[in-house]
Amino acid sequence: MPNATKNSTAMANAIRVLAMDAVQQANSGHPGAPMGMADMAVALWSRHLRHSPTNPQWLDRDRFVLSNGHASMLIYALLHLSGYDLSVDDLKAFRQMHSKTPGHPEVGITPGVETTTGPLGQGITNAVGFALAEKLLAAEFNREGHRIVDHHTYAFLGDGCLMEGISHEAVALAGAWKLNKLIALYDDNGISIDGQVTPWFIDNTPKRFEACGWNVVGPVDGHDIDAVDAAIERAKLSGDKPTLIVCKTHIGKGSPNRANTAKAHGEPLGGDEIKLTREALSWVHEPFMLPEEVYADWNAKADGELLVNDWNARFDAYKAAFPELAAEYVRRMAGELPANFSEIAVQAVAAAHDKAETVASRKASQQALEHFTAALPELLGGSADLTGSNLTNTKSTPPVRFEDDGSVAVTELGKPGRHINYGVREFGMAAIMNGVALHGGFIPYGGTFLTFSDYSRNAIRMAALMKQRVIHVFTHDSIGLGEDGPTHQSVEHAASLRLIPGLDVWRPADTTETAVAWSIALANKNRPTALLLSRQNLPYAPKVDADVITQGAYILAEPSEVGLKKKPVAVIIATGSEVQLALHAQAELAKQKIPVRVVSMPSTTVFDRQDVAYKKAVLPNKLPRIAVEAGVTDFWWKYGVDAVVGIDTYGESAPAGVLFKHFGFTTENVVATVRKVLSIKK
Repeated sequence: MPNATKNSTAMANAIRVLAMDAVQQANSGHPGAPMGMADMAVALWSRHLRHSPTNPQWLDRDRFVLSNGHASMLIYALLHLSGYDLSVDDLKAFRQMHSKTPGHPEVGITPGVETTTGPLGQGITNAVGFALAEKLLAAEFNREGHRIVDHHTYAFLGDGCLMEGISHEAVALAGAWKLNKLIALYDDNGISIDGQVTPWFIDNTPKRFEACGWNVVGPVDGHDIDAVDAAIERAKLSGDKPTLIVCKTHIGKGSPNRANTAKAHGEPLGGDEIKLTREALSWVHEPFMLPEEVYADWNAKADGELLVNDWNARFDAYKAAFPELAAEYVRRMAGELPANFSEIAVQAVAAAHDKAETVASRKASQQALEHFTAALPELLGGSADLTGSNLTNTKSTPPVRFEDDGSVAVTELGKPGRHINYGVREFGMAAIMNGVALHGGFIPYGGTFLTFSDYSRNAIRMAALMKQRVIHVFTHDSIGLGEDGPTHQSVEHAASLRLIPGLDVWRPADTTETAVAWSIALANKNRPTALLLSRQNLPYAPKVDADVITQGAYILAEPSEVGLKKKPVAVIIATGSEVQLALHAQAELAKQKIPVRVVSMPSTTVFDRQDVAYKKAVLPNKLPRIAVEAGVTDFWWKYGVDAVVGIDTYGESAPAGVLFKHFGFTTENVVATVRKVLSIKK
């Protein structure tokens, strides 16, 4: 309920002046949206949001996502005013090097920021992931009389977020999943960078959301704090639908000459206009100076501590009644793997090593997942309508489903499902997985074809930027997928994914390499992973020690292993399905008395992090190197190779065997390439 002792108008104006002053000082930024959303923020943050400035990571806090992240001064002002560890000096350092107030909000940089936003549409999609994680965790851990997981996800979003195609994917899934604790507030100001949006954005947004299974409240006057407050109160009553609150606002609210114009969107107001705005707001204080009564009205420390203390008491009661569940919840929310994870990983790798099967690496992935999903309840899988092809489902991961009343359907074990049917929504899947990972409690993984990683790419980049443990299962990794043709055959994708800083990319050659890749992906708490997996069967490549795979590249076969007792004169580097081709070429070269070493390099990104001594041991400087991979050749020159057997064109529609022969992925061509390199070196 509104607190009559608080001056809500002054609270909103404090946001406006901080936004325009910080942007002016930086001579860069977006003042209009924070000024326009200030009243919405007062309604949510001072009357509804359950948070604790002194305990920013309190597990049952409400999550707030600023999807239109260019309005970053809104959240910075809110965090500062509420009492988070964000000082006036931090606000003055807006958009400056190494500040806690970067141009767009970044998780891990600013206390209280839940996700990195800026690429429009991804924030609201992350919010869907937050709300999904909350709903599934509540169904798994809450017990009668003990609701330890019980919080809302709120998101502010603008026209730009709704124009991005990913918002359609996210909105549809939120409705299908009946995420009733997701509440989005739409800053409907009708202005984007190019001006009035009416020539290019005529969507009936309320009808669109209703069609996707959402409640819609409004339009309401986004500058009427009490009206927004009442709309949020109404939204919180929903038991089976997410809610959109349409808030009609004026961008740059308070600015006499810039309000309702595109100029307010992405440039400073200017000194003269700021002076006029202060006068219009009756704000007599100097830049970055706020009266104590405004700070007092905004301060949420005491209320936050009460919320945390109340939850702690309730959690203590829960722990007393359900000690094992409580310990499991704490472990999972901390992102810690079970204490016996190393043993679990060893068992999964050993099973693959012992069976030595000839299977597609996508099948090898599923076999590894059978081990890991049985042992790790936090694994939450999924696929973008390709479950039968990606093989991301296991016996331990029944589908996630929801009842008509909005509750989570439970399996015969009394738990929610653990495999999500995302539909044909690769980008939405990737960004939702980011939200799930950020929320905590789950390790998300999802599958599609490697060529469709292009759809997911910016969300993959965001996972790397945010250092989130998200695992992408990309199958059908090359021309080896065959008859579907060049639209589905990956050529450049492995190389392009390897260019993303902070992303581990694995292209395993057999069952053991695949199991190792999964074990490392799961152990990487602060790094996303992409697994590139084959459609076609791959023979097992015998290994003496599977542990060496963890270093990303290793010596798979020396000349002695094919009956030639000589030191190698060259190194063949291969990945994935081409490792067997390298082994066949090694055997043929041995018949010609040419000794070569075969190095399997399932993860270039992991190998690149090894020390110099190890890298030189695997790839000695004195030996010429030939790379073999069914992908673009440019990537491989960084390893000092003398030649690459690759493909720099698109594929064709034909059976895999025909394609590999047509494009030169044959024993004869690899042998000829090695011979040519060696003759050049003579």
